[in-house]
Amino acid sequence: MPAIRKTAKQHLSIYFWLTVGAFLAAFSIEVFLLPNSLIDGGIVGIALIFSKLFGESFLPYLLVVLNLPFVYLAFRHIRRSFVIYMSVAVLLFAGFLMVTSHFPSFLGDPIEVIVVGGALLGVGVGLIIRHGGCLDGTEILAILINRKKGFTVGQVVLFINVFIFTAYGWIFNNWHFALQSLITYIVAFKMIDLVIMGIDELKSVLIISSKPKEMATVIMDELGLGLTIMHGKGGFSGDSREILYIIIERLDLAELKEIVLREDPMAFMAIENLHEVVYGKQAHLPYKKKYRPPFHHA
Repeated sequence: MPAIRKTAKQHLSIYFWLTVGAFLAAFSIEVFLLPNSLIDGGIVGIALIFSKLFGESFLPYLLVVLNLPFVYLAFRHIRRSFVIYMSVAVLLFAGFLMVTSHFPSFLGDPIEVIVVGGALLGVGVGLIIRHGGCLDGTEILAILINRKKGFTVGQVVLFINVFIFTAYGWIFNNWHFALQSLITYIVAFKMIDLVIMGIDELKSVLIISSKPKEMATVIMDELGLGLTIMHGKGGFSGDSREILYIIIERLDLAELKEIVLREDPMAFMAIENLHEVVYGKQAHLPYKKKYRPPFHHA
């Protein structure tokens, strides 16, 4: 399959955000984590452990060297654009580690260090992932293990990171710092989710009702929501039926359920979380009219 061509403006935007993400991640490591004896998970965590053993000045070089095998794996098994973005992100990160190592350290309350340092790290890594790059080769390993063995990417990454934090506590005989590092990683992980998926919580709702057209009219009139009417067929009865599909904000969900059950107490609703909604300039989405144009009736 041919690669998707990006415009010069798109490439410029990607590299800009990779640069911002790499700087924030490096700033968090050098200003918050390292001065307070905390580490991150994955390859960055391993590089931090080795740097504490052999000298913190080696950290940027360790990070690049430890990621090289995973760059090769990505080149063999994942798309080449990912390899380019990952390589750029890792090199930028290593360069910014050298620059930010001269910044004054933040030596404050452990809670401040964990929350602020973890949040900055998560935002930086999240920006890199959102724009097609990666700083941590363990995610590539996790993807390949998922393809071969069936373990989820999250399970593999969690296992690797538990091993890394345990090794850190054992090597330096300080489980206090190991536990704080784990908490920092959790904060960063949640921030990565927020950056990648956004703050808005969207739900997709399927509604099966005995009077779908009337239900659709009420929903559009009272909530201002657009929707799609899909044609389905009952598995047991074989009867044709119309199914309503709606994308809605979490805050509007309670009112939607109230309206549906008011209009048809026997209605069936299936509600799922949506991580992301992608649409083109001319797309018509089943969403609030004030945000995006809705689908028309089928």
